[in-house]
Amino acid sequence: MASPENYTAREDLVDGVGVLRLRDAARRTEVAIAPSIGNNAFEFAVDGRNYLWSPFALGKLGAKPVFFGNPLMAPWANRLDTHSFRANGRRYLLNRELGNYPLDDSGFPVHGLLVNSRAWKVSELAAGPEGAVATCRLEFWRHPDLMAQFPFAHTMAVTHRLKDGVLEVETVLENHALEPMPVSLGYHPFFRLHDAPRESWKTHFPAAEEMPLSATYFPTGTMIPMGLPEPAPFSSLKSVYVLPRLHARADGRAEFWVQGKAERITLVQGPKFPVSVIYAPAGEDYICFEPMTATINALNPPANGRADPVQSVASGGIWRESFWIHHSAGNV
Repeated sequence: MASPENYTAREDLVDGVGVLRLRDAARRTEVAIAPSIGNNAFEFAVDGRNYLWSPFALGKLGAKPVFFGNPLMAPWANRLDTHSFRANGRRYLLNRELGNYPLDDSGFPVHGLLVNSRAWKVSELAAGPEGAVATCRLEFWRHPDLMAQFPFAHTMAVTHRLKDGVLEVETVLENHALEPMPVSLGYHPFFRLHDAPRESWKTHFPAAEEMPLSATYFPTGTMIPMGLPEPAPFSSLKSVYVLPRLHARADGRAEFWVQGKAERITLVQGPKFPVSVIYAPAGEDYICFEPMTATINALNPPANGRADPVQSVASGGIWRESFWIHHSAGNV
Protein backbone atom coordinates (compact mmCIF):
# COMPACT_ATOMS: atom_id res chain seq x y z
CA MET A 1 0.00 0.00 0.00
CA ALA A 2 1.31 3.46 -0.88
CA SER A 3 1.99 5.92 1.89
CA PRO A 4 -0.65 8.63 2.44
CA GLU A 5 1.93 11.21 1.33
CA ASN A 6 2.24 9.57 -2.08
CA TYR A 7 -1.15 10.86 -3.25
CA THR A 8 -2.12 14.51 -3.36
CA ALA A 9 -5.23 16.39 -4.45
CA ARG A 10 -5.24 20.16 -4.79
CA GLU A 11 -6.83 23.13 -6.53
CA ASP A 12 -4.91 25.11 -9.13
CA LEU A 13 -5.34 27.83 -11.76
CA VAL A 14 -4.52 27.33 -15.45
CA ASP A 15 -5.04 30.32 -17.75
CA GLY A 16 -7.28 31.75 -15.04
CA VAL A 17 -9.48 28.61 -15.01
CA GLY A 18 -9.95 26.63 -11.80
CA VAL A 19 -8.44 23.15 -12.08
CA LEU A 20 -8.35 20.09 -9.81
CA ARG A 21 -5.03 18.20 -9.75
CA LEU A 22 -4.59 14.62 -8.62
CA ARG A 23 -1.07 13.20 -8.27
CA ASP A 24 0.48 9.80 -7.72
CA ALA A 25 4.09 10.69 -6.92
CA ALA A 26 5.41 7.12 -6.84
CA ARG A 27 4.27 6.54 -10.42
CA ARG A 28 4.94 10.12 -11.56
CA THR A 29 1.35 10.40 -12.78
CA GLU A 30 -0.87 13.48 -12.65
CA VAL A 31 -4.45 14.15 -13.71
CA ALA A 32 -5.96 17.62 -14.24
CA ILE A 33 -9.71 18.31 -14.43
CA ALA A 34 -11.51 21.55 -15.35
CA PRO A 35 -14.92 21.51 -13.59
CA SER A 36 -16.09 24.75 -15.28
CA ILE A 37 -15.37 23.37 -18.77
CA GLY A 38 -17.66 20.34 -18.72
CA ASN A 39 -15.76 18.70 -15.84
CA ASN A 40 -13.22 17.69 -18.49
CA ALA A 41 -10.12 15.69 -17.48
CA PHE A 42 -7.80 17.34 -19.98
CA GLU A 43 -4.54 15.94 -18.65
CA PHE A 44 -3.33 12.42 -17.90
CA ALA A 45 0.42 12.94 -17.65
CA VAL A 46 3.24 10.52 -16.86
CA ASP A 47 6.74 11.92 -16.37
CA GLY A 48 5.38 15.26 -17.56
CA ARG A 49 4.02 13.92 -20.86
CA ASN A 50 0.29 14.35 -21.39
CA TYR A 51 -1.39 11.38 -23.08
CA LEU A 52 -4.69 13.21 -23.60
CA TRP A 53 -4.78 15.45 -26.67
CA SER A 54 -5.43 18.96 -25.30
CA PRO A 55 -4.04 21.66 -27.62
CA PHE A 56 -6.29 24.51 -26.46
CA ALA A 57 -5.57 27.25 -23.93
CA LEU A 58 -8.27 26.85 -21.27
CA GLY A 59 -8.70 30.57 -20.75
CA LYS A 60 -9.63 31.15 -24.41
CA LEU A 61 -12.34 28.52 -24.74
CA GLY A 62 -15.20 30.67 -23.46
CA ALA A 63 -18.63 29.24 -24.16
CA LYS A 64 -17.67 27.60 -27.46
CA PRO A 65 -17.98 23.80 -27.28
CA VAL A 66 -14.52 22.50 -28.15
CA PHE A 67 -13.62 18.81 -28.05
CA PHE A 68 -10.37 17.96 -26.28
CA GLY A 69 -9.17 15.87 -23.35
CA ASN A 70 -11.99 13.60 -22.17
CA PRO A 71 -15.37 15.32 -22.75
CA LEU A 72 -18.64 13.87 -21.48
CA MET A 73 -21.47 13.44 -23.99
CA ALA A 74 -24.81 13.50 -22.16
CA PRO A 75 -27.75 13.04 -22.03
CA TRP A 76 -27.12 11.65 -25.51
CA ALA A 77 -23.79 10.52 -26.95
CA ASN A 78 -22.90 11.33 -30.51
CA ARG A 79 -25.79 12.18 -32.90
CA LEU A 80 -29.58 12.28 -33.02
CA ASP A 81 -31.22 12.09 -36.45
CA THR A 82 -33.96 14.59 -35.52
CA HIS A 83 -34.36 17.44 -33.06
CA SER A 84 -36.19 15.04 -30.77
CA PHE A 85 -35.81 11.72 -28.98
CA ARG A 86 -38.07 8.95 -27.69
CA ALA A 87 -38.38 7.58 -24.16
CA ASN A 88 -41.06 5.55 -22.39
CA GLY A 89 -43.20 5.44 -25.53
CA ARG A 90 -43.27 9.21 -26.05
CA ARG A 91 -41.47 11.70 -28.28
CA TYR A 92 -39.72 14.67 -26.68
CA LEU A 93 -38.85 17.73 -28.78
CA LEU A 94 -35.61 19.69 -28.47
CA ASN A 95 -35.81 23.48 -28.40
CA ARG A 96 -33.19 24.82 -30.80
CA GLU A 97 -33.95 28.42 -29.79
CA LEU A 98 -32.28 27.83 -26.42
CA GLY A 99 -28.97 27.37 -28.24
CA ASN A 100 -27.53 24.96 -25.68
CA TYR A 101 -26.62 22.00 -27.85
CA PRO A 102 -24.26 21.87 -30.84
CA LEU A 103 -25.01 20.68 -34.37
CA ASP A 104 -22.80 18.63 -36.65
CA ASP A 105 -21.93 19.68 -40.19
CA SER A 106 -25.22 18.23 -41.45
CA GLY A 107 -27.33 20.10 -38.88
CA PHE A 108 -28.01 17.16 -36.57
CA PRO A 109 -27.90 17.48 -32.73
CA VAL A 110 -24.56 16.16 -31.56
CA HIS A 111 -22.80 15.34 -28.26
CA GLY A 112 -25.56 16.35 -25.84
CA LEU A 113 -25.84 19.33 -23.52
CA LEU A 114 -22.87 19.18 -21.17
CA VAL A 115 -19.66 19.32 -23.24
CA ASN A 116 -18.77 22.81 -22.01
CA SER A 117 -21.13 23.05 -19.03
CA ARG A 118 -20.26 25.36 -16.14
CA ALA A 119 -22.90 23.76 -13.89
CA TRP A 120 -20.55 21.26 -12.21
CA LYS A 121 -19.78 21.75 -8.51
CA VAL A 122 -16.90 20.18 -6.62
CA SER A 123 -18.22 17.91 -3.86
CA GLU A 124 -15.00 16.09 -2.90
CA LEU A 125 -11.29 16.68 -3.32
CA ALA A 126 -9.20 14.40 -1.14
CA ALA A 127 -6.13 12.17 -0.98
CA GLY A 128 -5.16 9.28 1.28
CA PRO A 129 -3.51 5.88 1.22
CA GLU A 130 -6.16 4.59 -1.21
CA GLY A 131 -5.55 7.26 -3.82
CA ALA A 132 -6.46 10.80 -4.88
CA VAL A 133 -10.10 11.61 -5.63
CA ALA A 134 -12.07 14.47 -7.19
CA THR A 135 -15.86 14.27 -7.42
CA CYS A 136 -18.04 16.86 -9.14
CA ARG A 137 -21.83 16.89 -9.17
CA LEU A 138 -24.30 18.42 -11.60
CA GLU A 139 -27.86 18.89 -10.34
CA PHE A 140 -29.49 18.70 -13.74
CA TRP A 141 -32.96 19.25 -12.32
CA ARG A 142 -32.04 22.77 -11.11
CA HIS A 143 -31.43 24.10 -14.64
CA PRO A 144 -34.53 24.99 -16.70
CA ASP A 145 -32.58 25.21 -19.97
CA LEU A 146 -31.33 21.63 -19.49
CA MET A 147 -34.68 20.28 -18.32
CA ALA A 148 -36.37 21.87 -21.36
CA GLN A 149 -34.29 19.60 -23.59
CA PHE A 150 -34.24 16.45 -21.45
CA PRO A 151 -37.13 16.58 -18.94
CA PHE A 152 -35.88 13.86 -16.58
CA ALA A 153 -34.97 15.27 -13.18
CA HIS A 154 -31.66 13.75 -12.12
CA THR A 155 -28.30 14.38 -10.53
CA MET A 156 -25.05 13.30 -12.12
CA ALA A 157 -21.79 12.75 -10.23
CA VAL A 158 -18.46 12.05 -11.93
CA THR A 159 -15.52 10.88 -9.83
CA HIS A 160 -11.95 10.88 -11.08
CA ARG A 161 -9.93 8.48 -8.93
CA LEU A 162 -6.15 8.06 -9.34
CA LYS A 163 -4.60 4.99 -7.74
CA ASP A 164 -1.54 2.92 -8.63
CA GLY A 165 -1.06 5.03 -11.74
CA VAL A 166 -4.54 4.16 -13.05
CA LEU A 167 -7.26 6.75 -13.60
CA GLU A 168 -10.80 5.54 -12.93
CA VAL A 169 -13.66 7.69 -14.25
CA GLU A 170 -16.87 6.73 -12.45
CA THR A 171 -20.26 8.09 -13.48
CA VAL A 172 -23.29 7.94 -11.17
CA LEU A 173 -26.84 8.94 -12.12
CA GLU A 174 -29.61 9.45 -9.55
CA ASN A 175 -33.05 9.51 -11.15
CA HIS A 176 -35.42 11.84 -9.29
CA ALA A 177 -38.13 11.62 -11.96
CA LEU A 178 -41.31 9.58 -11.54
CA GLU A 179 -40.58 7.61 -14.72
CA PRO A 180 -37.59 5.53 -15.87
CA MET A 181 -34.82 7.68 -17.33
CA PRO A 182 -33.00 6.52 -20.49
CA VAL A 183 -29.20 6.30 -20.25
CA SER A 184 -27.52 7.08 -23.56
CA LEU A 185 -24.35 8.87 -22.51
CA GLY A 186 -20.71 8.43 -23.42
CA TYR A 187 -17.20 9.85 -23.21
CA HIS A 188 -14.85 10.94 -25.99
CA PRO A 189 -11.23 10.66 -24.76
CA PHE A 190 -8.55 11.77 -27.21
CA PHE A 191 -5.37 9.71 -26.78
CA ARG A 192 -1.92 10.51 -28.11
CA LEU A 193 1.53 8.97 -27.81
CA HIS A 194 4.94 10.61 -27.77
CA ASP A 195 7.54 8.01 -28.75
CA ALA A 196 6.51 7.36 -32.38
CA PRO A 197 4.65 9.08 -35.24
CA ARG A 198 1.00 8.16 -35.51
CA GLU A 199 1.41 6.28 -38.77
CA SER A 200 3.54 3.72 -36.90
CA TRP A 201 1.10 3.19 -34.00
CA LYS A 202 -0.77 -0.08 -33.63
CA THR A 203 -4.04 -0.74 -31.85
CA HIS A 204 -6.23 -3.43 -30.32
CA PHE A 205 -10.02 -3.39 -30.48
CA PRO A 206 -11.97 -6.10 -28.56
CA ALA A 207 -14.40 -6.74 -31.41
CA ALA A 208 -14.58 -8.76 -34.63
CA GLU A 209 -17.56 -6.92 -36.17
CA GLU A 210 -18.56 -3.33 -36.80
CA MET A 211 -21.79 -1.53 -37.66
CA PRO A 212 -21.32 0.55 -40.83
CA LEU A 213 -22.53 4.16 -40.89
CA SER A 214 -24.51 6.12 -43.43
CA ALA A 215 -23.08 9.16 -45.21
CA THR A 216 -24.39 11.29 -42.33
CA TYR A 217 -22.80 9.01 -39.68
CA PHE A 218 -25.85 7.11 -38.48
CA PRO A 219 -25.81 3.31 -37.96
CA THR A 220 -27.19 1.27 -40.82
CA GLY A 221 -28.27 -1.56 -38.50
CA THR A 222 -26.20 -4.22 -40.26
CA MET A 223 -23.06 -5.91 -38.95
CA ILE A 224 -19.99 -6.73 -41.01
CA PRO A 225 -16.59 -8.25 -40.16
CA MET A 226 -13.94 -5.69 -39.27
CA GLY A 227 -11.29 -7.61 -41.17
CA LEU A 228 -8.39 -6.07 -39.24
CA PRO A 229 -5.14 -7.80 -38.27
CA GLU A 230 -4.30 -8.16 -34.57
CA PRO A 231 -2.87 -5.79 -33.58
CA ALA A 232 -4.06 -3.38 -36.27
CA PRO A 233 -1.55 -0.92 -37.74
CA PHE A 234 -2.83 2.60 -38.29
CA SER A 235 -2.36 2.19 -42.02
CA SER A 236 -5.22 -0.34 -42.00
CA LEU A 237 -7.77 1.85 -40.15
CA LYS A 238 -10.75 3.82 -41.38
CA SER A 239 -11.58 7.09 -39.64
CA VAL A 240 -14.66 5.77 -37.74
CA TYR A 241 -15.81 2.41 -36.38
CA VAL A 242 -18.96 1.68 -34.37
CA LEU A 243 -18.57 -1.44 -32.23
CA PRO A 244 -21.82 -2.54 -30.51
CA ARG A 245 -20.63 -6.10 -29.76
CA LEU A 246 -17.51 -6.01 -27.63
CA HIS A 247 -15.56 -9.06 -26.51
CA ALA A 248 -15.30 -8.84 -22.74
CA ARG A 249 -12.51 -10.19 -20.57
CA ALA A 250 -13.22 -12.68 -17.79
CA ASP A 251 -14.07 -9.76 -15.48
CA GLY A 252 -16.77 -8.51 -17.86
CA ARG A 253 -14.75 -5.50 -19.01
CA ALA A 254 -13.58 -4.68 -22.55
CA GLU A 255 -10.00 -3.57 -23.21
CA PHE A 256 -8.66 -1.25 -25.91
CA TRP A 257 -5.10 -0.05 -26.40
CA VAL A 258 -2.88 1.99 -28.67
CA GLN A 259 0.87 1.49 -28.75
CA GLY A 260 3.83 3.33 -30.21
CA LYS A 261 7.44 2.19 -30.05
CA ALA A 262 7.18 1.32 -26.35
CA GLU A 263 4.44 3.54 -24.90
CA ARG A 264 0.98 2.07 -24.54
CA ILE A 265 -2.27 3.68 -23.39
CA THR A 266 -4.99 1.25 -22.36
CA LEU A 267 -8.67 1.99 -21.83
CA VAL A 268 -10.86 -0.58 -20.07
CA GLN A 269 -14.62 -0.02 -19.96
CA GLY A 270 -17.09 -1.63 -17.59
CA PRO A 271 -20.02 -3.79 -18.81
CA LYS A 272 -22.55 -0.94 -18.65
CA PHE A 273 -20.49 0.69 -21.40
CA PRO A 274 -21.22 -2.09 -23.94
CA VAL A 275 -20.55 0.04 -27.05
CA SER A 276 -17.50 1.83 -28.37
CA VAL A 277 -16.89 4.28 -31.19
CA ILE A 278 -13.36 4.45 -32.59
CA TYR A 279 -12.43 7.81 -34.11
CA ALA A 280 -9.08 8.18 -35.88
CA PRO A 281 -9.39 10.88 -38.57
CA ALA A 282 -6.58 11.24 -41.08
CA GLY A 283 -4.14 14.05 -40.45
CA GLU A 284 -4.73 14.28 -36.70
CA ASP A 285 -2.34 13.26 -33.93
CA TYR A 286 -4.77 11.22 -31.83
CA ILE A 287 -7.12 8.25 -31.62
CA CYS A 288 -10.35 8.13 -29.62
CA PHE A 289 -11.77 5.07 -27.86
CA GLU A 290 -15.25 6.26 -26.84
CA PRO A 291 -17.05 4.30 -24.06
CA MET A 292 -20.80 4.54 -24.70
CA THR A 293 -23.86 3.14 -22.98
CA ALA A 294 -25.73 2.76 -26.29
CA THR A 295 -25.00 3.12 -29.96
CA ILE A 296 -25.41 6.29 -32.01
CA ASN A 297 -29.02 7.55 -32.22
CA ALA A 298 -30.31 4.72 -30.01
CA LEU A 299 -32.90 7.14 -28.55
CA ASN A 300 -34.61 7.29 -31.96
CA PRO A 301 -35.61 3.77 -33.08
CA PRO A 302 -35.82 3.53 -36.88
CA ALA A 303 -39.14 3.10 -38.68
CA ASN A 304 -38.30 -0.47 -39.70
CA GLY A 305 -38.89 -1.64 -36.13
CA ARG A 306 -35.25 -2.40 -35.34
CA ALA A 307 -34.22 -0.91 -32.01
CA ASP A 308 -30.78 -0.73 -30.42
CA PRO A 309 -30.69 -1.44 -26.67
CA VAL A 310 -31.01 1.54 -24.33
CA GLN A 311 -30.41 1.20 -20.61
CA SER A 312 -32.59 3.02 -18.10
CA VAL A 313 -32.55 3.85 -14.43
CA ALA A 314 -35.79 3.38 -12.48
CA SER A 315 -37.53 6.18 -10.63
CA GLY A 316 -35.57 6.74 -7.44
CA GLY A 317 -32.81 4.45 -8.71
CA ILE A 318 -29.08 4.82 -9.28
CA TRP A 319 -26.99 3.92 -12.31
CA ARG A 320 -23.24 3.53 -11.89
CA GLU A 321 -20.34 2.52 -14.14
CA SER A 322 -16.64 3.22 -14.66
CA PHE A 323 -13.89 3.07 -17.21
CA TRP A 324 -10.15 3.06 -16.54
CA ILE A 325 -7.11 4.56 -18.27
CA HIS A 326 -3.51 3.59 -17.68
CA HIS A 327 -0.10 4.02 -19.27
CA SER A 328 2.68 1.49 -19.64
CA ALA A 329 6.07 1.52 -21.33
CA GLY A 330 8.95 -0.83 -22.01
CA ASN A 331 8.34 -4.40 -23.13
CA VAL A 332 4.60 -4.21 -23.73
